[in-house]
Order: sequence, then C-alpha cells, then structure tokens
Amino acid sequence: MNSGFLPAALAGFGTGLSLIVAIGAQNAFVLRQGVRGQAVLAVVGICFVSDAVLIALGVAGLGAVVTAWPAALTVVGLAGGGFLLCYGALAARRALRPAGEALSVRGAAAGSVRTAVLTCLAMTWLNPHVYLDTVLLLGSVASDQGAMRWVFGAGAMLASLVWFTGLGYGARLLGGVLSRPAAWRVLDALVAATMLLMGGMLLARTL
Repeated sequence: MNSGFLPAALAGFGTGLSLIVAIGAQNAFVLRQGVRGQAVLAVVGICFVSDAVLIALGVAGLGAVVTAWPAALTVVGLAGGGFLLCYGALAARRALRPAGEALSVRGAAAGSVRTAVLTCLAMTWLNPHVYLDTVLLLGSVASDQGAMRWVFGAGAMLASLVWFTGLGYGARLLGGVLSRPAAWRVLDALVAATMLLMGGMLLARTL
C-alpha cells in the first residue's frame, strides 16, 4: 500500500467532516426526520449521494467552472434563501400549535415520503454554500494531494456517509424524550430558528 494512502484518506475524512458537522439547515432536517422515523433511509441516501457527487466533481476540477459562473450561484442563493424562509415559517407554525395536536413520533409515520425526499433535495441542491464548500474548497484542498487526490475525496465521502447515517438513525435515541408534544415544539422551534436565520443570511449575502 502506498505510504501516502492513509494520510490522504484521513485528511479527506477530517476535512469533509469539519465542513458537514456544523449545524445547518440540512442537518436540522435530517435530525427531525430521524426522530420522526420518517423516510430516514431516503433522506440519508440523498444527502450522502449528493455529497459524493459534489465531492467527485470538486476533485475532478469543477471548482474553476463554479467560480466562473457567479450569476448561477446568485440564482441558487435566491431560490435557496426563499425556500429556507418558507420551511422555517412552517416549522415555526408547528412549534406554535396547541400541545394537544398529534406531534408524536408514531403519528409522524403517516407523513409523505415524497415530500421528505423533495424537501431534502431542495435543501441540498439549492444551497450555494454546498457548491462553494464541497466543490470549490474540498476540490482545491484535494488538488494539493497530487496523485492521492481521489483517496482524499474518498475519505471525504466516507465522512459524509458516517455523519448522515449516525445523525439520521442515531436521532431515534431521542424518541423517548420527544414522545411529549412539548418536546416536539421545542425541536420545531430550534429547526425554525435555524432555517430562518440561514435563509435570511443567505439572501443577505446574495443580494
């Protein structure tokens, strides 16, 4: 085995994980789907496959194309910011519902898998920071690895798989805590705050 294989893979894993674990709209959504037990496999799969595709594009050198099309990032930023504000408003509305409404984990199973999938796709691909962080930043760091750049990319992909799998399925451990409507309202309030803050910041930076 090449002596540079393991260091490159570990560097990719660490860099990828550092970019993914920050609390954001996508992570908040995955967490909520996990505690609800709704479309978890689909959501985790979308997050990982999307990251893997973007990381591969970055390692292949697509970062130069991204920086050459600032107008495209502006359009994505406006669409993504508006989407996050709308989702945040819906989460805030759920948080303000009377405690008597069905907010339990069991009751959430009837939710639409299609809606969860479309929402996850929108949160992933309508966020310009995904392209800047994954394609541009990871791609530029990978280029410094020379012949080991694809090993670095594989390490970053593994970090994405580990994180989203752990977040989505590990969230079920909170099922007992979130069996009470009041706890769900707190979670939805946190999700709303995250979405509204990120949506507002995204629009402010784009405009």
